[in-house]
Amino acid sequence: MTGVTPNSPVIEHFPVVVVGAGPAGLTVANILSAAGVRCVVLETETRQFIERRPRAGVLEEWAVRELDKRGLGGSLLAGAQRHTACEFRFGGGRYRFGYGDLTGLHHWVYPQPLLVTDLVRAYADERGGDVRFEVRDVAVHDIDSDRPSVSYTCPKTGERRLLRCDFVAGCDGARGVTRAVVTDGRARVARHDYGIGWLALLAEAPPSTDCVLFGVHPHGFAGQMPRSPEMTRYYLQCPPGDDAESWSHARVWEELRVRLAARGAPEPVEGPLIEQRVLDMHDYVVEPMASGRLFLAGDAAHLVAPIAAKGMNLALHDAFLLGDALVARLTRDDDSSLAGYSAACLRRVWDYQEFSQWLSEVYHGPAAGEPFRAGTALARLRRLFSSPVAAAAFAEQYLGSAERY
Repeated sequence: MTGVTPNSPVIEHFPVVVVGAGPAGLTVANILSAAGVRCVVLETETRQFIERRPRAGVLEEWAVRELDKRGLGGSLLAGAQRHTACEFRFGGGRYRFGYGDLTGLHHWVYPQPLLVTDLVRAYADERGGDVRFEVRDVAVHDIDSDRPSVSYTCPKTGERRLLRCDFVAGCDGARGVTRAVVTDGRARVARHDYGIGWLALLAEAPPSTDCVLFGVHPHGFAGQMPRSPEMTRYYLQCPPGDDAESWSHARVWEELRVRLAARGAPEPVEGPLIEQRVLDMHDYVVEPMASGRLFLAGDAAHLVAPIAAKGMNLALHDAFLLGDALVARLTRDDDSSLAGYSAACLRRVWDYQEFSQWLSEVYHGPAAGEPFRAGTALARLRRLFSSPVAAAAFAEQYLGSAERY
């Protein structure tokens, strides 16, 4: 190759380099590929790892409609569970909130590993897209120029490779290199720490009810999220930084029984715990979500704690907007959507962050050891089941169904 010495990297050219093969990066790649725009996806993990990595599983209806419209929702619609209600348990009672009856809308429960598997198959296997796994030492260069690039080390040959491109999509998560580039004096990072932890559990046991449960209890919050007829996700509030190993099998199930107890309610179905880790609850937002020719999406741009099950939905929203904006710029020379990308994403991001904070007070206030916070949390819950206006407002935020953000 002209101008390349034995010590020079191997150089390739792509209109777009996508860094990260999560839901956001793979959705962007599929949108570009469907429009005939060449791209390459770089991922530091193996394909097997990303297809099995345990993550969230709740998708809002608008997100599934968008996936299906783009030919990416077939397996999801065939295999996902449709949820139309959730249940709150507090004060010894059980209160079912039928948001499906109220709005005509619903959620889909489809674990993220299954969605990632679908997206990899669509991009790499069906469309012949270029995705490179197990890459090392990824670096982003010259994002303020009209010819940025991304370099990495090939895991098979040890060669250094340089990908010159028009745009970089940074979809490599909270600890990825693209977020570090943007937050290095180019953008503000707004962060919020809740001061609590959640013990995240995956049990080989059927759910005790047909819907998501939220247990609001003086001992702390507990949640049940059905994943399949044989598998259930549970959460237990705990101190931040708590040791997951300190929670024995017996202790876990005892606390679940106590915190999810309600008159006439079946107890959780006990089973082996195949995953057990502590999540420290915090949020952040990178603003703006772009710098030069680098555009962030998903957890690279924002993290919303799993309190309201919004993370995967925000990642997909970013990806739809970014993929469409890149197609418009590269096929029609229309840069209007790309110029407005960050602002359009952040309106929904901040709305979801606010809802997460509101819901956190409902979940965690009664266990805060402060009578005032406990009282106001229970007032919010009672209003939810006594005021049609409050119920409608909650349903809109819970479903992400507002007409405008």
